[in-house]
Amino acid sequence: MFDIVELKVMRGPNHWSDTHSKLIVLKVRIDNESNGDILSAIKQMFPGAHPDLSPGNELAEAIKIAAIELQRAAGMAVEYGEVHEYRQPGIHRIVFAYEFEDAGKQAAAFAVEMVESLVKKIPFDLQHHISELADQKENLGATTAFLLSEALKRNIPYKRFDNGSLITLGYGIKSKKMRTAVVDTTSGIGIELAGDKEETKKMLEQANFPVPKGVMVYDEEDLMEAIKNMQFPLVTKPLDGNHGRGVTTNINSVEKAKHGLQIAQKISRAVIVEEFIKGDDHRFLVINFKLVAIAKRTPAMVKGNGKSTISELIEEENKHPDRGSSQDHPLALIKVDAVTEKILQERSLTLNSVLPENEILYLKETANISAGGTSTDVTDLVHPENVFMAEHIAKLFNLNICGIDLLTTDISIPLTKKTGAIIEVNAGPGIRMHTDPTEGIPRNVAKPIMDMLFPENDFRIPVAAVTGTNGKTTTTRLLAHLLKESGKTVGYTTTEGIYINDHIIEQGDCTGSMSSQTILFDPTVEVAVLECARGGILRSGLGFDECDLSIITNVSDDHLGTKDIETLEELAKVKSVVARITKKDGYAILNADDDLVYNMQQITVCKIALFSLDEQSPRIKTHCENGGVAAVIEDGYLTIYNGEWKTRIDKIENVPLSFGGKADFMIQNILAAALGAMIMTGFNTEVVRKALTTFIPSPEKTPGRLNVFKFKDFDLIIDYAHNKSGFQELKKFLDKTVASEKTGIIAATGDRRDEDIRNLGRYAAQMFDNIIIRYDNDLRGRPEEEHSRLLIEGIEEINKSIPVKVIPNEKEAINYAISKAKKGSMILACADNVHETIAFVSKTNLEQKSIDLC
Repeated sequence: MFDIVELKVMRGPNHWSDTHSKLIVLKVRIDNESNGDILSAIKQMFPGAHPDLSPGNELAEAIKIAAIELQRAAGMAVEYGEVHEYRQPGIHRIVFAYEFEDAGKQAAAFAVEMVESLVKKIPFDLQHHISELADQKENLGATTAFLLSEALKRNIPYKRFDNGSLITLGYGIKSKKMRTAVVDTTSGIGIELAGDKEETKKMLEQANFPVPKGVMVYDEEDLMEAIKNMQFPLVTKPLDGNHGRGVTTNINSVEKAKHGLQIAQKISRAVIVEEFIKGDDHRFLVINFKLVAIAKRTPAMVKGNGKSTISELIEEENKHPDRGSSQDHPLALIKVDAVTEKILQERSLTLNSVLPENEILYLKETANISAGGTSTDVTDLVHPENVFMAEHIAKLFNLNICGIDLLTTDISIPLTKKTGAIIEVNAGPGIRMHTDPTEGIPRNVAKPIMDMLFPENDFRIPVAAVTGTNGKTTTTRLLAHLLKESGKTVGYTTTEGIYINDHIIEQGDCTGSMSSQTILFDPTVEVAVLECARGGILRSGLGFDECDLSIITNVSDDHLGTKDIETLEELAKVKSVVARITKKDGYAILNADDDLVYNMQQITVCKIALFSLDEQSPRIKTHCENGGVAAVIEDGYLTIYNGEWKTRIDKIENVPLSFGGKADFMIQNILAAALGAMIMTGFNTEVVRKALTTFIPSPEKTPGRLNVFKFKDFDLIIDYAHNKSGFQELKKFLDKTVASEKTGIIAATGDRRDEDIRNLGRYAAQMFDNIIIRYDNDLRGRPEEEHSRLLIEGIEEINKSIPVKVIPNEKEAINYAISKAKKGSMILACADNVHETIAFVSKTNLEQKSIDLC
């Protein structure tokens, strides 16, 4: 039996691979035994496969190879794959690269199905499955695909809106939007003018450019009037059509004129009737008001051989490898439509007619590539006057990406009314005719578009990423505050929500990849500070490819035993992804007091900065002697080292977040954030000093982080501490805090190991005189009785005489503690839903003050 237990999609940097961001992580249960022939069978199905085998289960290896080769057969450039050992017998983890997400997920299912079919010796329709995979390729359109390809060469990040054609390139305030070849810097009125063929003609005519004479008609009566006043041959075309749709050319009879009117009015009620201009169809492409390419376009055609019918000739031409219906094909298929049938009728031909040898039959009225036409690059033949003309027209319409269509017999001579005319001006022109001409030199016209959008290759904003087991939210908020005080618009993500300059955009745990991208692609953001939690990295990787600054606060035993992370070393590897993707000229800020964090410098390519609570730390001393940057508390001062130079920011007791210098875990956060802010502001001491004193810990600034509520006779503190490290740091703080009695309201997260829950009980017994056990809203599958039993076991190991009461509801537990509070006492509530708890305690506090006033 083969069973997919789990499938995860990595969309960004992750702990599975140092080099591949886009990965499918597949967990499969395999109960079958290999007969030894499966890999050979797959090799026969994919003769070009060169499997890179790693030791392990042969069937898992076969699934890996099949997933890769199925995608390759469907036209996707993927190669990487690995099989990882898994602790549970019969379960295998298979990791492989994908190009398109939906195709990658489908390839996983197909690969399992294929291998199972081979084991059971049942049929597997390989070509059908490959065809289905090919259908999952994201069809961006040829122009968009070329532009994105150029963007990716430059490492420009991008995001598709709703998987459509609207794309954002670059981060934050540096970003630009584009839809095909229309960008957000393109003139809106220029686009509007180019979309109206009558206004286009008038604009060109008034600027003394040669255009065909013509009038607008709405019905046959108007058409007949136009024919009276104009001479054949004529052209009919819809007022606001594109891609040559609805155009009829070389009209020499009233009957054909009426037919042309009918075809045009399928697209637009208003139809232009104009004189027919002889000459070849040319497309001039102007980017940033400079001519970059010219293509001569030829209508779809077939050449007779004296044997084949016209239908057979079309069928044969459509077999050409360059023709197809996807973006992978530079030429479109030739389709027989009403225009083609009309052309055949006028020449007394049918699809069954046989053309004489070498006779050419044009099958369309226009030369558009989308209608099966071909293109020839003629850029090098153009006359300088025609270059001036094209660039002048682009400026006239204020179109920084502009396609100009004209008819002329020879572009090597200046265009005049005698030699041709300008037919159309196009906003958002297609570029495939220039990048993939049928004949002539291919022109990389995507390059000047990207040069125009990002003239100095400047498409990123500074990004700081913060991770760790504890302290990452406070560090993120403090660093964002410090940078905001330097005058920047700062976007940041936390476990409480997404913020732009402290304005909340979305509430909830927003530490995953999608939240990061919300900030990174917001056009108002100048600096991003992104909290990156373990869960988000494990779920889908990071939401960005690199950062300028990373901070790793610590690694301690939280969440072990969940999501396949069993050891501290494995957890550290997950956290280290943030340090690993820090840019070469950026900084990874590491906790020198934490061995696992300190050792992360071995996998980085960036500069290293360190922080420590130990001012005599030998690691700090050696680092600074070698010219490194660091932060410590020296003689009671927050001190920044830059090599052997010292900068004292302020006394740590003057920094409100330090709680008078008593909260070591907050001081760690201050050291990391202050060091990050100094680096990102160019060591602007005054800005950092002032900003540190204005960051006041409160339920608004630091929700769930030592939020103190002053009642009449006692203090109540709300904190989010929920793991061993958090309780250890709270104990240090409480040891320095004087109170007549200390009551703790505690809980444990249900999906932690039994020993982790007992540990919380052990620490609570050393911190409090009274303990109330409550339950989280979601115990994650663990029974309530078991939850409280494990905590009590830990408490009683330390002190069996501590009063312990179980009150499941958090609000009821807080009310009970308040009702029993003695004068000068302190209550510490470890909150589950921080915002709800803060709101409840705030309301209770106000009510008590109101009663006291009465």
